[in-house]
Amino acid sequence: MGALLVLPTCTSDIPMTNFSNPSNLSTDNTAIVPFRIDIPQVELDDLKRRLDATRLPERETVGDASQGAQLRQVAALIEYWRTTYDWRRLESRINAYPQFKTEIDGLGIHFLHIRSLHENALPVVMTHGWPGSIVEFLDVIDPLVNPTAHGGRAEDAFHVVLPSIPGYGFSDKPTAKGWDRTRIGRAWDVLMKRLGYHEYVAQGGDWGSVVTTEMARLKLDGLRAVHVNLPFVAPTPFPENPTIEEQAAIAQCMRFAEDGSFYHHLQTTRPQTIGYSLADSPAGLAAWIYEKLGAWSDSGGEPESVFTYDQMLDNIMMYWLTNSGASSARMYAEHPGLTFAAVPLEIPVAVSVFPGEIYTPPRAWAERTFSQMYYWNRTERGGHFAAFEQPAIFVSEVRAAFASKR
Repeated sequence: MGALLVLPTCTSDIPMTNFSNPSNLSTDNTAIVPFRIDIPQVELDDLKRRLDATRLPERETVGDASQGAQLRQVAALIEYWRTTYDWRRLESRINAYPQFKTEIDGLGIHFLHIRSLHENALPVVMTHGWPGSIVEFLDVIDPLVNPTAHGGRAEDAFHVVLPSIPGYGFSDKPTAKGWDRTRIGRAWDVLMKRLGYHEYVAQGGDWGSVVTTEMARLKLDGLRAVHVNLPFVAPTPFPENPTIEEQAAIAQCMRFAEDGSFYHHLQTTRPQTIGYSLADSPAGLAAWIYEKLGAWSDSGGEPESVFTYDQMLDNIMMYWLTNSGASSARMYAEHPGLTFAAVPLEIPVAVSVFPGEIYTPPRAWAERTFSQMYYWNRTERGGHFAAFEQPAIFVSEVRAAFASKR
C-alpha cells in the first residue's frame, strides 16, 4: 500500500479552530480557516453518565422489526457504546485529513478537502444524507485520492471535497428557514470555486442526491456532470400498464409511502418536538438512527451484518456531539412534499442503482428523465448507504461514472 496522500492538517504557524468554538471564522467572510475536532473530555464524561443511566422500554410484542428497532439489538449497541466504544479513535482519524471551515451566505460550513498528488485529478464534491454524515465517506477517500495504491490508475484520481450539510456535523446550524436544496447547491458551487475549482463534478445519495440533483437542475456554471445513487426519476402518475420491472419499483415506492416514510412526516412537520428526545437521550438517538441503518441497508434488516458497532457509533456520535438531532431533522421541514418524483436534468448524469436501496427504478425511467444520461449500472451489493456499506464497489462506480468527464 502506498503512503496516505493528504495535505498536513496544520502547521505550527496556522492557528487551528476546535469544536469548543466552531463558528470562530476569520473576519474575512471568504477565508478558509483550518479546523480541528477536539471534543472536551467533560462532554464524553457526560455521555458516559447518560449511557450508564439508560432506561430502556420493554421488548416489542412482535418477533420482527415491524414495530421499530428491536430491544435486543439496540440494547447490545448501547452496551458496546457504554463500555467499549472509543471516540478519540474517530477524532484522530478525521483530524488526519485536512479539514476547514468557511463562511458562505452567513453560515460556517465545515468540510474535508483532500487533494490528490496525481496530475489532472478531477475535483468532486460529495454530499452525505440523513441519518448519515461525512463518516459515510471515510473509507472511500484514500482510494479516490490515491488510486494507484488502491487498484486504480493515476487517471482515476480525484480531489475530494466533503462538506457537512448545514445543521449537520460541524457545520453551523441555520437560525432561520431558507437553507433548502437550492441554497445548499449554490453554496457548494461557491465552495468549489473558492477552493479554485472552476470546473468540477458532484456526487450524492439521500439528501446528497437531492442537493446534487438540484445543482444539475440549476446547470451551475462549471458543473461538468453529476453521479447519484438515489435517482429521482419516478413518473407521475405511474404508468397504467407497467412492465414487470416497473411494477417492482412502484411496489417499493408504495411500501415506503405506506410503511417506511413516517419518520419523514414527523421530521417534516415536528422536527423540534423529536429534537428534544434526540438531544437529551443518547439511547433514543441511537435507536432512531439504528433503525434506518437496518431498514435501508442491504443487510436483510440486520445492520450488524454490514456495519461494525464502531462504524454505526462513529456516525451516531457525529449527531450526538454536535447536538444536531433537531437541526438535521429541519432539513425535512425545508422540503415538504418531497418524493421520488422525476426531476428532469439537462446536463450529463451518471446513475448507480444499489440493490438494497429504498427503491430501484428501471433504466427507462432514468432515460426519460435525464436527457444526457451517459452512465447507468446496477451493482451486485449495497443499499442506501452505498459508500458506507460497500466502499470498494462505490469507488469503482464513481471512477466509472466520471471516467469520460476528465
